Amino acid sequence: MKKIFLATLLLTSYFLPAFSQNGTAEYQKLISDFITCVNRHNKEVLSKKIVYPLRREYPLPPIKNKQEFLSRYNEVFDDSLVTMITTSAPDKDWSKMGWRGLMLNHGQLWLNEEGKLIAVNYQSAVERKKRALLIEKERSLVHSSLKGFKRPVCLIETGKFRIRIDEMGDGHYRYASWGLKNKQSDKPDLIIENGEFIPEGTGGNHRYEFKTNGYVYNCSVTVLGAELDGPPAELIIYKGEKEILSQAATIAE
Repeated sequence: MKKIFLATLLLTSYFLPAFSQNGTAEYQKLISDFITCVNRHNKEVLSKKIVYPLRREYPLPPIKNKQEFLSRYNEVFDDSLVTMITTSAPDKDWSKMGWRGLMLNHGQLWLNEEGKLIAVNYQSAVERKKRALLIEKERSLVHSSLKGFKRPVCLIETGKFRIRIDEMGDGHYRYASWGLKNKQSDKPDLIIENGEFIPEGTGGNHRYEFKTNGYVYNCSVTVLGAELDGPPAELIIYKGEKEILSQAATIAE
C-alpha cells in the first residue's frame, strides 16, 4: 500500500497537537513500556504487544503471528527504527490521534489505546531489497497487458472479484480485475487506466478512484481501524451518482 504504507499519507505534525497536550499519564505509561521493550530487545514480550496481522508494504507479506514476528523482527526493527523509538520522549514525540491511537513523530509507528503495535510506516534496507525482488517476480508472472507498471500497490479480493492496483507513474493508477477462479497470468476481464489516489484522514486510510464509461470504481483500504470498523478493504461501484455494487474485500497475500 502507499508508502506503508502503508500509506504514510499523514499530514505533517506541524498541524497536529503534541501528545503532552492531548494525552494522559496512562497513555504515556503504555508508550514508555513499549519503548522499554524495544530498548531491551525483548522480542518475546513485544510479540504479545502486536495486533496481527502486521501489514508490510505490498508485495511484502504481512506478519501473521508471533512466530513470524520473532523470525522477521530484525527485518522490521533495524538499528534506525530502534533508535527512533528508544530516543523518543512519550510526552513530546508521541501524539494521541483520537480513535486511531498513539502516533510516533510523523506516523512512522502507531500503537492502539492498549499500547499494542498496529502499524509500522517504516521500511528497513533489508525489507526494501526483499520487496524489490518480489516486485520483479510479480512482473514476470502477470499477464502481458499488465507488465508495465512502476510498482504494485495492492491486491484485494471480494466475494466475486480479484482486483489488482498498480502505480503507473505521474500520480496515475491502474485497475485490473478477474473472477476469483482466474489467475493474474490470465487476461484481465477489466482494465481501467488513469486512476486517482485519495487519502482519507491522517492514519493512512485511503482509496483509489477509477472512472470509465459513466461508472466510478472506488477501492477503499483501511490501514488503521479495520479491526474496529469493518473489513480491511471495500469495492464500491457507482453509475452516475447511484451506488450499484458494494462488496467487502480482504487484502490478498
